[in-house]
Amino acid sequence: MKAIIPVAGAGTKLRPHSYTQPKALIPLAGKTVLSIIIEQLQQAGIQEFVFIVGYLGDKIHDYVEAKHPGIKAHYIHQGDRQGIGHAIRLTRNFVNNDEVFVVLGDTICEYNVREVVESPVSMIGVRKVDDPRDFGVAEIDTDSVIHHVVEKPQIPKSNMAMVGIYKIKETEQMFQCLENNIRQGLKSHGEYSLTDALDCMIQLGVRFKSFKVENWFDCGKKETMLESNATLLKKFAKEVNANQFENTVIIPPVSIGENCKVKNSIIGPNVAIGEHTVLDSCIVKNSIIGSFSNLFDIVLDDSVIGSDSNLRGETRSLNIGDNTSIDLG
Repeated sequence: MKAIIPVAGAGTKLRPHSYTQPKALIPLAGKTVLSIIIEQLQQAGIQEFVFIVGYLGDKIHDYVEAKHPGIKAHYIHQGDRQGIGHAIRLTRNFVNNDEVFVVLGDTICEYNVREVVESPVSMIGVRKVDDPRDFGVAEIDTDSVIHHVVEKPQIPKSNMAMVGIYKIKETEQMFQCLENNIRQGLKSHGEYSLTDALDCMIQLGVRFKSFKVENWFDCGKKETMLESNATLLKKFAKEVNANQFENTVIIPPVSIGENCKVKNSIIGPNVAIGEHTVLDSCIVKNSIIGSFSNLFDIVLDDSVIGSDSNLRGETRSLNIGDNTSIDLG
């Protein structure tokens, strides 16, 4: 089985961070979205990966080679981004007729990965959502068999959203449906979607079963990424010894990368800091800070700071009497 991970998107909702860093590599709970996905699949026995890259694809390549040298990795460039379906179609020569496990590059979920990998039938991950109009939607029978899927329907007949995880055994039919859709110009919302190809497969008689994910972490925009960071820190963050930092208080959960220098600061809760970052006289909570950054005399809350950034606040000398209220914000 081969894993296919599309990471060619520009991540427009995460700008300005995604101008210089693929969204799959933005720090999250001491890891990255891509690392969490790779580690999940490796633990389930998958060792061969096909990465569909485009925007800043060299950074994906360098990161995988440096952090995950043990996997067998292939890279396919999607120069003209025309949707996930178009991206998956590019992998045909690598996949041949092998089974595939497709995980979208901004999708982190908690589920029994090995059980899905070893399933005798094709499977699609789903989760109930309040408003399914922004998602691919699966219509499911009582025995968990999927009889129809549709991309972002205006009038949904189901509230079970597809989370971006697909185990597909019948790859020959998948590529046939993708090629037919592309040849006929069949697009959904201006793109060639994988959802349309899956529905084509269902109509050809391919059997898909649904599996429900326990948790689905949204990393597509700043607000939800910070929420996901806080939740994942509770799962992944190791205890940080505050004594290694000068005059600093650590309020867990916190993740601090290697070779960081922190002094005269209060860090946490829910803070992830990348490698080689310096913080002096700072108060930081509910935030993500990238690697090789320098922060001095600043207070941060609900913030995402990219790598190689420099922030300096203001130092004030105050002489304030009793019964005084001052807002310095």
